[in-house]
Amino acid sequence: MKIAPHNKLIFIGDSITDCERARPIGEGLFGAVGKSYVQLLEGFLGAIHPAHGIRIVNMGTSGHTVLDLKARWQTDVLDLKPDWLSIMIGVNDVWRQFDLPRQNEIHVLPKVYEKTLNDLAGKTRPKLKGLIMLAPFYLEPNRDDAMRARMDEYGAIVKKIAAKHRAIFIDTQAEFDAVLKHMHSNAIAWDRVHPNIIGHAVIARAFMNAIGVPV
Repeated sequence: MKIAPHNKLIFIGDSITDCERARPIGEGLFGAVGKSYVQLLEGFLGAIHPAHGIRIVNMGTSGHTVLDLKARWQTDVLDLKPDWLSIMIGVNDVWRQFDLPRQNEIHVLPKVYEKTLNDLAGKTRPKLKGLIMLAPFYLEPNRDDAMRARMDEYGAIVKKIAAKHRAIFIDTQAEFDAVLKHMHSNAIAWDRVHPNIIGHAVIARAFMNAIGVPV
């Protein structure tokens, strides 16, 4: 496994990561890491590699964009001193362009998204043993759909930034596309954004494979 024993792994992102995690820090007893793929990963890593004692912390916050991450980066990432960091952000950056199209002031367009995410990755990567970056996704199989096409654009940005900063890139959209060949999106996420347990398992499986723990 790529993550060494007793390393601290922090997850940061939006509602897909958050999923009712504890405040102010999502770590500890009574489901503190929430009900997302993070919880599944905590369970799998503890069961498969119990001697490793990987420390899992969930710092996802519902509704956030990459600009919100920037505003809380010091307290929610740097001050917590992770060994490894996982970033998945972009759904709201794209979604607000479609569900609130007239509120231009809250839209995070591609150039701002790329610059902000690149800056965060750039200043943090030297402090980490490892960085993992997951593409945002939209559970719409029609790639010509406007929101799906825009999400793919943001996913390509994440892939580019991951390569630049020697991060592990997880193509979350591609993982879901494989499942969508056999299941309707309604069976994975009622709004094509927020996954149910199947969707979170898709993310967790991709993550486990990426860090060298095949499932």
